[in-house]
Amino acid sequence: MASADERRFEVLRAIVADYVSNQEPVGSKALVDRHNLGVSSATVRNDMAALEEDGYITQPHTSAGRIPTDKGYRLFVDRLSEVRPLSAAERRAIRNFLEGAIDLDDVLRRSVRLLAQLTRQVAIVQYPTLTTATVRHVEVVPLTPARLMLVLITNTGRVDQRAVDLGDVTSEEGVARLRDMLNGALAGHRLPEAAARVSELPGECPAELRDMMTRVCTVLVESLVEHPEERLVLGGTANLTRNVADFPGSLRQVLEALEEQVVVLKLLAAARNPGAVTVLIGEENEDEQMRSTSIVSIGYGSDELLLGGMGVVGPTRMDYAGTIAAVRAVANYVGQILSGK
Repeated sequence: MASADERRFEVLRAIVADYVSNQEPVGSKALVDRHNLGVSSATVRNDMAALEEDGYITQPHTSAGRIPTDKGYRLFVDRLSEVRPLSAAERRAIRNFLEGAIDLDDVLRRSVRLLAQLTRQVAIVQYPTLTTATVRHVEVVPLTPARLMLVLITNTGRVDQRAVDLGDVTSEEGVARLRDMLNGALAGHRLPEAAARVSELPGECPAELRDMMTRVCTVLVESLVEHPEERLVLGGTANLTRNVADFPGSLRQVLEALEEQVVVLKLLAAARNPGAVTVLIGEENEDEQMRSTSIVSIGYGSDELLLGGMGVVGPTRMDYAGTIAAVRAVANYVGQILSGK
């Protein structure tokens, strides 16, 4: 890039920094006073005029200063040479907080709380999609001689408990045989394959266990199919209301869109690779209700297996470097915890 273009990008970077920090349009004098740009005010004014002509900054009608456009934020994000890493203390605090979780639901609730606090935006975490999960273990616990508790545990940390009425009493030996058959048939299989295997089990088991196995499999299959109503956890929605001016006339639309899980799932769908951050800025959002926002999202899981997506929604005027660092760090720890590493 020519030196004039590099200098103009430094001016754009300074405008973004000041506007994100102060929420005030930025003038050339303020840039010269606050930033060591190494050029005169006249040069900065010329650079700002060129940036405005190219659509990277714009002048709100209320002020002589300039603010970044969606195009300006996009160039800034694309050229973030380094994302400010979290400190060792911040990373340790994240890890300790997440590792204190007792189950999958708790991991995701804690993740959302953390992301909302770290970024001061709305945080969203998608439940691990069951189609990618495998059965780790099926536990069968007698509650009474004629009633069992089935506990399905997946490799993503999901624990699903369901009670089964047997209609007749069974022995400890019968429960042990049932447990062995279930684990022998289902452990290690992805949930859709396991659901298919469940339907075959009653026909494969000894006659004396067939009625019990049929009742167990009827209940178990409910644990092996998707639960769309449980797909997302949201947190920090109130953060959007702190700066209503960032959403001129559109805050209500944004809040309504966040209530529609389909819209949010579509936003997270852009994050298909664990560790790779996707940033959608303003008009880049497909959904019209979300065009006053930016979405920073990432996939979480392991290199071999994408479990789900997470991210934050906030105004286009956001600390992109800090937000990207926080989203990446939380996703990394959640992926490690749920992958058992």
